[in-house]
Amino acid sequence: LIPQQRAGALAMASGALQHSRAQVALSVTGIAGPSGGSPDKPVGTVWFGWATPDGVWSDMQRFEGDRAAVRAATLHHSLTRLVALLTPAT
Repeated sequence: LIPQQRAGALAMASGALQHSRAQVALSVTGIAGPSGGSPDKPVGTVWFGWATPDGVWSDMQRFEGDRAAVRAATLHHSLTRLVALLTPAT
């Protein structure tokens, strides 16, 4: 089974790409804290989705720290991976 959060991240990214003039899209869903976590989805659990005309990808990360640290790590990871997806392989 695909975790609900992964399915949501994929759907948000692909939907944004399909329903806009964008050439790429990314999505983020998760628990930045300080509350809202559970044993299965602790604070810092973040799912990502990326969509380009070549496909759709997802990833899950668990970041440590307070809400600001989780948000900063989320931003860094999402954009770093987007750049990697858009960079031609050499």
